[in-house]
Amino acid sequence: MTQSRSPYLVTLFMILATAAWLWWIGRVPICQCGYVRLWYGATMTSQNSQHLLDWYSFSHLIHGFLFYGALWLVARRLPFGWRLSIATLVEAAWEIVENSNAIIERYRTVTISLDYYGDSVVNSVADIAVMVVGFVLARILPVWATVVLILAFEALTIWLIRDGLALNILMLLYPLDAVRDWQAAG
Repeated sequence: MTQSRSPYLVTLFMILATAAWLWWIGRVPICQCGYVRLWYGATMTSQNSQHLLDWYSFSHLIHGFLFYGALWLVARRLPFGWRLSIATLVEAAWEIVENSNAIIERYRTVTISLDYYGDSVVNSVADIAVMVVGFVLARILPVWATVVLILAFEALTIWLIRDGLALNILMLLYPLDAVRDWQAAG
């Protein structure tokens, strides 16, 4: 095996290990509805975060942009493949934490996600894959373009679903009744 393939194999292994872990801790492999859609756009249902892509996929794309930027700043001498592995490790860790009972209950308690019972395994794997796409795009696109995309995706999701990466973080860490009421009014 050549050195250049190693980080990509490590990345693939992490994605598969994350899927196995999530399945082992009781996350459903696919939506309990019995099928998998490429896109599922309804957010206030139990099928949210159960299919391949949804409105929160944009947040995972932004994760890829941000991880690329952060790793470029602190580890730019590290080959791209190993930086991708580090980003995948962080994203996979988030998927595991996000799907823990404590965080699921936190979402259900402090946000409007009353029907959220965790992601399906296929959705978590798709979220990690979307982060990888964002990471690769950040390598290709000029910085100004990734900044514009981050702002555009945040504005789009805030406008259409009254949520996004920034609001998700805010409501998870420091829930505000005014934000929750505004989100629920949508």
